[in-house]
Amino acid sequence: MNWSIWLRRTHRWLSIAFTVTVIANFVAMTRAQPPAWVTYSPLFPLALLLFTGLYLFALPYAARWRSGRRTET
Repeated sequence: MNWSIWLRRTHRWLSIAFTVTVIANFVAMTRAQPPAWVTYSPLFPLALLLFTGLYLFALPYAARWRSGRRTET
């Protein structure tokens, strides 16, 4: 399997995990003062989303740069 395809799938699943942890965080805050691990649980998937998202954002620019199609100004 291609590296890019694997990373896109990982990014999608990380976004699901992030959404679930944020929802769990809001539910825990309505009940009482949540423990610290519940409060900080969305940060790990968010950090991974940052790195995978930046890679996916830069991918078309890197492909264009590697192919040599630069615009002259």
